[in-house]
Amino acid sequence: MSDTEHVELCDLSVEQYTEILDLWERAGLPVRPEGRDAPGAFSHQMATGQQRVIGLRAAGRLIAVAVLTHDGRKGWINRLAVDPACRRRGLATRLVAEAERCFTEVWGLEIWAALIEGENSGSQALFDTLGYRHHDVVYVSKRTRPEA
Repeated sequence: MSDTEHVELCDLSVEQYTEILDLWERAGLPVRPEGRDAPGAFSHQMATGQQRVIGLRAAGRLIAVAVLTHDGRKGWINRLAVDPACRRRGLATRLVAEAERCFTEVWGLEIWAALIEGENSGSQALFDTLGYRHHDVVYVSKRTRPEA
């Protein structure tokens, strides 16, 4: 991708499921195709109306993606990924800006958040640059099965 190539923002749906998973894998995100990322789970999450998946395309190819969700009071930026060949060009920043616009203008939310793995220094630096504040939070989860 050249720096001058046209990049288009798009909404993604269950029809692009395979393309989204492929990008997550290229970007190094863990993918659980038998759990939370299973086709049925993804379809169900999209049907709730509390999730929007946005992406960026260059020459028809999906090069960045983010899953936006909300719990009625807080917006969450999830599964943000940029194709390794297209990084450091402002694509993640563009997706975060669209997420913030959606949270405010579409869902009427005033708080936005993201959970970032401790070793993911790139994402931490991105959100630091964009004015997100770190909080000392202990994340706990319980799963009905390991691949969930």
